[in-house]
Order: sequence, then structure tokens, then C-alpha cells
Amino acid sequence: MLFILTGNIQIGKSRWLERLADDLSRLDVTCYGVIAPGIWVESDTDAANDQGYEKIGISNILLPDNVTIPFAQRADIARANGTYADLSQAGRIGLGWHIDDTAIARANEHLSSIEKRAEDDRRRKLLVIDELGRLELDHESGLIEAMKLLRNGPCAGMEDTLVVVREALADRVESLFAETWGGFLRIAPTRQDAELVKRHLAE
Repeated sequence: MLFILTGNIQIGKSRWLERLADDLSRLDVTCYGVIAPGIWVESDTDAANDQGYEKIGISNILLPDNVTIPFAQRADIARANGTYADLSQAGRIGLGWHIDDTAIARANEHLSSIEKRAEDDRRRKLLVIDELGRLELDHESGLIEAMKLLRNGPCAGMEDTLVVVREALADRVESLFAETWGGFLRIAPTRQDAELVKRHLAE
């Protein structure tokens, strides 16, 4: 089953996914892949949300080991501190986030090891990809190992996947991967949909 987690930006999809992974671990379900939580700071600028926090970066949590690595900075911040690279994968297409190519390589290295690692894990498993965006879907770059895993379909006893994507790209993800994964379901970061995923994986 392909679960497509979508919704507006900055509504807590990655935080919801972190909680879901914790809940699944208590049900003896292992999550493999990557979660991309935002890095937030208190702020009184126009960029702050209703709670007074501003998103300045993105981390990657590499599952199942829960190793956290820095992944992206907001492009305007990267330009201001001199770390923006025009010829990087993100820079060449003008993303709003500057993603260091070495961070992309680290995430891809982790993703490329998942199939082999999962072979020895007898528990129920969920492949988590947070998230697919323009780099992957329009330019065949970024998390290319995630695209390979999704194209290959269920493997090593991993029969289900959950992919995070912007609403505008959800149809693309569905058309590319739903048949390979035996169907799909679009979900939102709600309590009801968390329970739905947990029930499916606990069967």
C-alpha cells in the first residue's frame, strides 16, 4: 500500500510523522527511510507563523537509527551567510531551500542501504520518504535512491510505504507508484489517519 501524506505547507506533516513512527515502534513495526522535520526559531518577523516561530532550516532523521543530520537552509539565509551554491542541485533550479549536495549524498547513501538492512528484520516494516519534491519528480535528482526504492516496489518484507509530497505533486506520485505498491490512499496529518495507518500495519 502507498500512503500519500499531503496538505498545505507548514501544517506539521513531519512532526505528525515522527509521532506515527514512535507509535508504530511500540506496535513492533519498524520505519525505514527519512523524516524531514523543520528547524524553527522564535521570531517576530513577517516570516513567523501564528505561534511566533519561523522556519529557517530542515533536518533529516535517518530511520530506523534516528540519526539526525542537517539538510537544508532557507535560500535567503544561505545567501546571507555565504553558503548558497548556485551550481548545487537545488541552486540550479532555484528552490526556496538551499540543500547542500553533501547532505543529499548522505541521505542517498542511507536510502541505498535500506533494502539490504531490511532483509534481516523480521518485523512488519514501513518505508518512509519525507519528502519528494521538484528535484526528484521534475529533475531526477535529489533523493534519487528514494525514487529507486519506490519504483522497485515492495522488497525485503517491506510491503507498505508512506510518501510526503506537496498537494500539487500528489497526482504525480500516485501515477508513478500506486500500481507498483498495490494501491494507494491519500492521508492528512490527523489523528484519524494516524490510527488508520496503524491499523493497517498491525493487521
